[in-house]
Amino acid sequence: MELSAGISLVMLWSFYMQLFLFTSAFSKIGGNNTDRLSLLEFKANVIDPLGVLNSWNESLHFCEWQGVTCGRRHQRVTKLELSSSNLGGYLSPHIGNLSFMRGLELQNNSFSKEIPEEIGHLFRLQWLFLYNNSFSGKIPLNITVVKFLKGIGSLYNLRTLSLEANNLHGEIPTFIANVSNSLEDFLVRLNNFHGNIPNILGQMKRLDILEGNIPQNLFHPNLEVFFIHFNKFGGQVPLISNATKLINFEIGNNHFTGKVPDFPSLPHLRSIGLNRNNLGHQKNGDLNFMSSVVNCTNLELFGIEDNNFGGTLPECMCNFSTKLSYVTMGRNQIKGRIPTRIENLVNLQLLGIETNQLVGPIPGSIGKLQKLFGLNFHNNKLSGAIPSSLGNLTSLGELILKSNNLQGRIPSSLGKCKYLVALTLSQNNLTGPIPKEVISLSSLSRFLDLSRNYFTGSIPNEVGKLSNLGYLDISENRLSGKIPNTLGSCESMEYLNLQGNLLQENIPQSFYFLKGIQEIDLSRNNLSGEIPKYLEGEVPTQGVFTNTSAFSAVGNTRLCGGRPQLNLPKCPSSLNKKAKLSTKHKLIVSVVCGLVAIILLALFSVLLSRARKRNAKSTLGSPFGISFLEVSYGDLLKATDGFSSANLIGAGSFGSVYKGILNQEKTLDVAVKVLNLQTSRALKSFIAECKVLKNIKHRNLLKLLTACSSIDFQGNDFKALVYEFMVNASLDEWLHPRQGLNSEEERHLNLIQRINIAIDVANALDYLHRHCHEPIVHSDLKPSNILLDGDMTARVGDFGLARFLMDPSHLFSSHQSSSIGIRGSIGYIAPEYVMGGEISRDGDVYSYGILLLEMFTGKRPTDEMFKDDFNLHNFVKMSLPEKLAHVVDSSLLIGTDQVEEGAATTSDVGDREIDHIEEISINNFQNVPNCRLILNTNLGKCLHSVLKIGISCSKLTSTERMNMGDVVKELLHVKTAYMAAQTENRGDQ
Repeated sequence: MELSAGISLVMLWSFYMQLFLFTSAFSKIGGNNTDRLSLLEFKANVIDPLGVLNSWNESLHFCEWQGVTCGRRHQRVTKLELSSSNLGGYLSPHIGNLSFMRGLELQNNSFSKEIPEEIGHLFRLQWLFLYNNSFSGKIPLNITVVKFLKGIGSLYNLRTLSLEANNLHGEIPTFIANVSNSLEDFLVRLNNFHGNIPNILGQMKRLDILEGNIPQNLFHPNLEVFFIHFNKFGGQVPLISNATKLINFEIGNNHFTGKVPDFPSLPHLRSIGLNRNNLGHQKNGDLNFMSSVVNCTNLELFGIEDNNFGGTLPECMCNFSTKLSYVTMGRNQIKGRIPTRIENLVNLQLLGIETNQLVGPIPGSIGKLQKLFGLNFHNNKLSGAIPSSLGNLTSLGELILKSNNLQGRIPSSLGKCKYLVALTLSQNNLTGPIPKEVISLSSLSRFLDLSRNYFTGSIPNEVGKLSNLGYLDISENRLSGKIPNTLGSCESMEYLNLQGNLLQENIPQSFYFLKGIQEIDLSRNNLSGEIPKYLEGEVPTQGVFTNTSAFSAVGNTRLCGGRPQLNLPKCPSSLNKKAKLSTKHKLIVSVVCGLVAIILLALFSVLLSRARKRNAKSTLGSPFGISFLEVSYGDLLKATDGFSSANLIGAGSFGSVYKGILNQEKTLDVAVKVLNLQTSRALKSFIAECKVLKNIKHRNLLKLLTACSSIDFQGNDFKALVYEFMVNASLDEWLHPRQGLNSEEERHLNLIQRINIAIDVANALDYLHRHCHEPIVHSDLKPSNILLDGDMTARVGDFGLARFLMDPSHLFSSHQSSSIGIRGSIGYIAPEYVMGGEISRDGDVYSYGILLLEMFTGKRPTDEMFKDDFNLHNFVKMSLPEKLAHVVDSSLLIGTDQVEEGAATTSDVGDREIDHIEEISINNFQNVPNCRLILNTNLGKCLHSVLKIGISCSKLTSTERMNMGDVVKELLHVKTAYMAAQTENRGDQ
């Protein structure tokens, strides 16, 4: 009995063991087969134009399929990574059967339809990246069972739910808070969500970054960064409570209204940005909240400009943090006086309280703010004298005091401000002579405006030292004496206004040397003598001269002709005859050249070369109004060594460019663009470029020396444009150096060089868009069309696609091109052009924005990583501000010279930052501080500001883009702030 029972137990045990092994094996086989079938179902619903999933077949185990990662123990799928693979179709619900999955990365594709709810079955999922697709519908309800979402793609190793850049809609569901308490990044921008962010998100203890509409009582102890600027949020400013770690609070460029609540004690807060909203009621008490800002002891930036704040400027601002660097309060209704204790803000770099209702004097104590770089009090009611103590501000770069009631003399001590680039004291009651110490400041480059005052005496000869100045206005004063000959030394000057004074004698011949001049106004003076030959003659009747209110010819007796409304004398018959003879002569030359060419080609082939060199000269003087240098085909053939390939420096759609040495009155280095007339649009390009360039002149535009329209030695039509030669080639060759260059030849642009180039290009576009006699759109802005001279000054070139904007008073214009098709280069073309939109300034702004992003990221907009709707704009926009170092050109970050004084080291941060330092090392950023810390350095702030400008310029909707005038101002502000900060750091060291 006992033996029988023992045998039975053994048999039973054996049976159970066999059953266990069988079921285990079945489970393993079944589990593997489930994964394989699920992947095949996934593939069946995918559009795969590049064949990325070709390896997904029976010849390979599914764990070897492209994009699939399996665990070693069970051979189950643990990760599916198919990002940026140009995949389309939709996401199969069978994805939910991959129950061992920890990571799903399908970002940067074109998946559409809804996100299947079955994703909620993936309870092991740790990271989920679906951003930049075309998913629609709502966020699935049971996606919230996904636990411990962790964003390994983030440089900061943050826990992330990333659904950006899709077509998801509806309200953000309240159940999203059930994901887990570990959620730190909730990224859903670039979708179609509406309504409010649910208040329950305020209970998520680890949430660091949040985007969307703003509920009240949102803040919690671990929130560090609150950026919601450039949206359409409205209502009341949210209350800040318990956010003791808050570093940045910026809600600018929205529609917030009403009263600003008090700020609690926030020891880590560095920036408060309330600018460009509708805050305040233009009444007393609007600024009461400023008394609570005193408790923010590490504040560096305080911005409230462009609101409706009223009341008196409170004295408590003098008790703000001594670390405060930037204060911007312009364009409000603030009254009262500037507090004398402003000197307490010892680190202040920018103080702007323009366009308010301030009264009283400018306190002399401002002269103690040694680090001040920008001071703007214009358009107030300030009175009294300009304090001489302002001369102590040796770092001052911009001083704007126009449109006040200031009296007395300009203090000569301002001459000690050796970094001053812009000074305007116009529309005040200032008297006395103009100090030579001020008018000789060679640092002045943007503008010097002393107009509409009561200055007396003569213009100092020292004005000739303003060799870098672009804009000089000393009109509407009581200046006497003669115009100094030294003004001719101001080679960069574009605008000179001396009208409305008592100036005497003649116009100096030295004005001939003002190479960059666009406008001179000498009207309403007591000038006498002959008008210089380069300023006399017949007044045109076309272009800007059709509108007699747009210019003045009063008092210029040597001028004649023009519109009848000018009441100028008729031009003498000798002048008319001379003009007719000149035109006739040019016409005859052109005809004779053509005839001689045919005759010699047929009858005198031996003498052909010599005859052509002697006779085949034809400029564009008659048909296009260009009559600079006269050059022939033979001249250009010789200059370029027979258009040798050794001198070829570029080739484009309409022709080739050669380097040449032209021997005229003096030897000139030139670039010769030879048109390929076999290309259908080459002739249109040639004519367009001639029409545009004969009417414009600016120091940041490539200078056209002449044009040649002739025939070559074989009797073929020949057309060429001759430009100044730019020794530093194109911007494209600096941003993307060719492979194989020696280390000595490698080209790299540092930060300031890039900013300077960006400013140069912006200035050129601003001139074309707003300051030409007819607005011009370039239509093909890109790095290869930006040339750099020996001083690395940028010149915009290639106007083959440019066109004049139609005058709104005319239905038709002879300047308009009738050509059909998209104008521009792929990657830089404005989206509205692709859809058939009209050519506009906004299209140039878009191209500029992409160019700016390319300059500072080092990535072309045509990089293979950019596909479908994922482009350079989105790449940068989605990465700012926290992932700044991830997108900028690494050459701007590498190097000890970029690690600024005061930047935190790894000893200052926790494990989270140390982990990040290791990640950066993998990406060849060995010397770069933590990305978040970079954002708080001078370098990081500068880069962040520039990239934001690029994003604003390249917005999808044209009406939301900046204009080029504002771009110039913003970039200059960024540059001056950065340079001032660098000067401060060097001083501290």
